[in-house]
Amino acid sequence: MANQSKGLTRIIKAIVYSVKGIRATWKNEAAFRQEIVLAILAMMVAFYLDIGAIERILLIGSVMLVLIMETLNSAIEAVVDRIGSEFHELSGRAKDMGSAAVFLTMILSLIVWGTILWRYFMA
Repeated sequence: MANQSKGLTRIIKAIVYSVKGIRATWKNEAAFRQEIVLAILAMMVAFYLDIGAIERILLIGSVMLVLIMETLNSAIEAVVDRIGSEFHELSGRAKDMGSAAVFLTMILSLIVWGTILWRYFMA
């Protein structure tokens, strides 16, 4: 079923759906709530530091990537859980891969933060 909305109506509907998705993720995923708190704290630090715009964008962007990946992982888990509760190798693999994507994004964020903070404090 194709979306028949066009122009501004389509944009408004997309925003409404996105807000619903963020609310659902907040409501149903403890990890997302914890990551939001950490993201807020990290962004406060990023704005406090006397660094350039590119470094600030990298710090904030890496944190936002973690939130994005957690949201996608939650979507994968919801679809797999919707299909059925019985164990299936592919369902387990999909959930594990989603979790791995979050983990790898966290590692990327730690590398970005570690590199920039190292330069900030050691320069």
